[in-house]
Amino acid sequence: MLRIAVFVSGRGSNLKAILNHPELSNLIKIVAVFSDKTECGAFDIARSYSIETHVIGKGENKIDQSDLLKVLKNYNLNLIVLAGYLKLIPIDVVKYFENRIINIHPALLPSFGGKGMYGMKVHDAVFNSSAKVSGATVHFVDAEYDKGKIIAQRCVDISDVSSPEDIAERVLKIEHQLLPEVIKAFAENRVKIVDNRVVIKT
Repeated sequence: MLRIAVFVSGRGSNLKAILNHPELSNLIKIVAVFSDKTECGAFDIARSYSIETHVIGKGENKIDQSDLLKVLKNYNLNLIVLAGYLKLIPIDVVKYFENRIINIHPALLPSFGGKGMYGMKVHDAVFNSSAKVSGATVHFVDAEYDKGKIIAQRCVDISDVSSPEDIAERVLKIEHQLLPEVIKAFAENRVKIVDNRVVIKT
């Protein structure tokens, strides 16, 4: 069974999608949820499933960035999933968990990514570009925002939208499908790097 930690900064809709996915219940176990926020909707979801929660930051009852790797090692993790987490992962964690940290981004990378491109800022940029398609990208995490190798993408038609909020709604539905599918592929050992490209075996 794949042991997973999920990193979040917001309401946790992708966390909920993972927990509710029927094909994952016997394949994975989410053992901890981490956030840079003391209070967030994702923590409420985690606690309702009796999943341990941790706040990353400075202060009492928080995990300092410098201690994060030690805490993560104690969980004997197979995979770390960033599901709406807005901070850069410390380089020592990235190196230790190389090709075992994934992120979901609410656009089709390499477009509309990088530092500062998150949440509605992404959808605003997509809308203002007059792009006709958007979607979601799951990629490996490296030392830079949104630069790791792409694992999977899914498109959605946005040619008829009237606002960035319309795009956000459509893309979120895609996210809730794509992220659990990629996690399932990891659990079944179907994610491979072949000739410097990431391939999901069928």
